[in-house]
Parts: sequence; C-alpha cells; structure tokens
Amino acid sequence: MALKIRDIKEIIEKFAPINLKESYDNVGLMVGELDKEITSILVALDCTMEVIKEAVEKNCNLIITHHPLLFKKPSSITGETLVGRKIMELIKNDISLYSAHTNLDSVDGGINDTVMNLLGLNEYVTMELSSERYFEDNKSGIGRLANLNETITLKDLCNRVKKSFKIPYVRYAGEDFMKIKKVAVINGSGQEYFSLAKKMGADCIITGDTSYHYVSDFSEEGIGIIDAGHFGTEWPAFKILAFMLESKLQRDGHKNRIFVSEKVKDPYKIY
Repeated sequence: MALKIRDIKEIIEKFAPINLKESYDNVGLMVGELDKEITSILVALDCTMEVIKEAVEKNCNLIITHHPLLFKKPSSITGETLVGRKIMELIKNDISLYSAHTNLDSVDGGINDTVMNLLGLNEYVTMELSSERYFEDNKSGIGRLANLNETITLKDLCNRVKKSFKIPYVRYAGEDFMKIKKVAVINGSGQEYFSLAKKMGADCIITGDTSYHYVSDFSEEGIGIIDAGHFGTEWPAFKILAFMLESKLQRDGHKNRIFVSEKVKDPYKIY
C-alpha cells in the first residue's frame, strides 16, 4: 500500500498528540494534501529555501520540520515576504510540509526526553505538566529536572553538553568549579522557565536563546546557566526522532526513504 501524507500525520500525532501543543503554537500539515502519495521525506529543523531546494534535488515531496513555517496566520501569500516565497516554492514543486513543534517537545519520549538521554540523564521529572495531557499521562509537558548521581562542576557539565550535542561551544554563566547536583533542561527557548527551575531547586539550567538580564540575575543568585543554543538543544534530538520514524515505516513495510537534511545549520557563526 502506498504511503500517504495522511499516514505520516497519523503516526506523528499518535506519538505526539496535537493537544499537547502550547496555545500560541501552530502544528500539523502546513502545506499540501492529506491523500497525496509520498515519494521520499526530508527532515529538517526549519523550512528554509535551501531545505526546499534540497527536497527538490532528492525527489522528496514531503518535508517534516520541527519549527512551523506558518507560526502566525499570514494576511497574504505573495513574493513580497519570505514566508510567501517559501509557500509558493513548495506549491510550485508539489512539496508538502508538516511541522511537529511544542507537542513533540512536550510528549513523553519526545525532544526534551531525547535531549535528557543524550546528556546521560535518565532519572528526571517534568517541570510543568501539560494541562491538555491525557488523564493517565503524568510526564508530558515543558522542561525536565534531574538529580545527578554525583555532583559535577559547571565547567565539566559544559564539556558534557558540548560532547553530547556535538556542538563547538556553549555560552555559560557561573563559577567554573561551582558544584551542580540538580539540573533543569528546557530545549529551545527556556528562559521563561528560569523562575520555576529556581523554585524546584535547580543548581544549573541548560537551554537556549537566553538574554543578558535574565542570565545576569539568576547567575547572581547562584544558579549556573548553560546556553547551548536553540539549534544545539533541538537538532541533535530531532534527528534521532527522524530515525525512529524511519524504523517505524520499515516495520510497517514501507520502503520510502527518509533523508536527514544536509542543509540545516545554526544561523549563528563563531568569529
């Protein structure tokens, strides 16, 4: 039986139900038709023009991204905006686009849990449970908090983060040899959860997209901050979930190939 976009939608949303998304978010099929047969699939963090071109070159007629292209409802779709140009390019090349964002962050076994596993943190709790989770679900939500088996210095934890995420650098705040026993981890942008992390007793917070005043204040209160970047705290985990999807399709007898984008990159450079 041919693999259709509807099938991919059902697989993803069975794993990461749409009800787990944050209220501000937009997830699901962004562009395309549910009954379209799939050739191959390209997985990327963002739907950039380079990623769309890559999909064309690899004969992929479905792109799956973490970040939604249509985050806010556009007032028009024209060549005058970047979003408009991307949508027109997708349609012109008959490429569909599906995005799984905060529902995939939150769900038990999703991105935040995968990040914890990459860091070697296996025993943890959810910081803020989703109000829309199913009754029997006591894990899905934003952020994870782990008690380490042994204390570790902030400097050593920075090294672990770099090695685990395969990234060249992190930004951090705090004394190099301060002792860390309890760690909060929020993939992507987690700054709004700093106060909750402090309340829960975190010695250090690992996240991305931090800003000066937040970091300065919380560091002054003795909490270590490791900013591994939005890209660094999501792309390594998202790739792992892509491989899981590919394995699922193979078990179901589908031979459609899933490509992990070679054009995805952190927009920040080191000078």
